Amino acid sequence: MLDNLPRGTICIEDIEMGMTRYLRKQVTDKDIEMFAEVSTDHNPVHLDDEYAQDTIFEGRIAHGMLTAGLISAVIGEQLPGHGTIYMGQNLKFLAPVRPGDMVYAEVKVIDIEISKRRVKLDCHCSVDGKKVVIGEATVMAPSRKFD
Repeated sequence: MLDNLPRGTICIEDIEMGMTRYLRKQVTDKDIEMFAEVSTDHNPVHLDDEYAQDTIFEGRIAHGMLTAGLISAVIGEQLPGHGTIYMGQNLKFLAPVRPGDMVYAEVKVIDIEISKRRVKLDCHCSVDGKKVVIGEATVMAPSRKFD
């Protein structure tokens, strides 16, 4: 029964072309530090102001995969949501995200294969209206038939 599914779940039977979901999150110094710990990526461009000033970015930037992780959050929490299985993702990083930036992450349904429970999603992240990450994800959506 639909009412008993975890909050945020949209089953394959209810997904429609063009359906869109998003989130907004401000990337903080603490986010960057925690991501460095979890990922073990301690590249100083993310953590050391002095080092980062001498790079092409002229200052610290967030890990690209931290930003891309916001796409995963939209997919796992909203569209399709809880019970979704990630099958693939391609990404292109267009611009850096800096500490303090407000990131808007959005996914949009661009293809549905109901018989295989497959959903293709156009994905992007932007800061101040400028796209910083673009890509497509393929996921397996939950189904009421497999409750």
